[in-house]
Amino acid sequence: MFPIRNTVPTRYPAIVTWCLIFANCFIFFIQIGLSPREQEALLYTFGLVPARYMESSLSPADFLPFLTMMFLHGGWLHLILNMWMLWLFGPTIEDRLGHGAFLGFYFACGIAAAVAHLFFNPTSIVPAVGASGAIAGVLGCYVRLFPLARVIVLVPIIFIPLFFEVPALAFVGIWFIMQLLQGAAEFFTTSSGAGVAWWAHIGGFLAGLALAPILQRPVQTYRAYYPDEGILGFDTSGRP
Repeated sequence: MFPIRNTVPTRYPAIVTWCLIFANCFIFFIQIGLSPREQEALLYTFGLVPARYMESSLSPADFLPFLTMMFLHGGWLHLILNMWMLWLFGPTIEDRLGHGAFLGFYFACGIAAAVAHLFFNPTSIVPAVGASGAIAGVLGCYVRLFPLARVIVLVPIIFIPLFFEVPALAFVGIWFIMQLLQGAAEFFTTSSGAGVAWWAHIGGFLAGLALAPILQRPVQTYRAYYPDEGILGFDTSGRP
């Protein structure tokens, strides 16, 4: 079940979302242009290595990875999936929060995701990278603001692509349950670090869920949509 369209309309250009996508892609192209040794050094310097924070002596610079990890990715698929989700849902949240508030919201969710990963994987020596935690916060905000919206998803059956409308609450709910199950499964593994930072996704999502009503634009600064301003087939809240 792969999401291909968000049915909630937007009014303002998604400047911050596009800048974030550009920054992630630009840094990734720099990253893949490095030698294997340089890439490893980059990931261990600017990725989040939880075991590093078990040391008693830390400088302010040691906390920089809580931000920089959001702009590093482990490969093409990691980058493409993250940027697709950001492109799909980011403009709606930026539209409802405002450009500055959305940028602060994005970083706050990313930091919350990093803290969650650190808490549940304190001895991991594997650098955690990716914008997944911050984007999980965008999903949390989306389902909090538009619980009755629909998401258009693609479900390939053998070689036949089928398209369905599913409630955003169901789509995000299934996604969140999968993160919980995978995160819980980590407790039964003996590896020094997970390949996917499941708890970072959960932490970012919960942060987005909590921050959504706090940061939403007040009515006086954002005119409510008229009924005929929805997307064809859907109303202004993304409902059919």
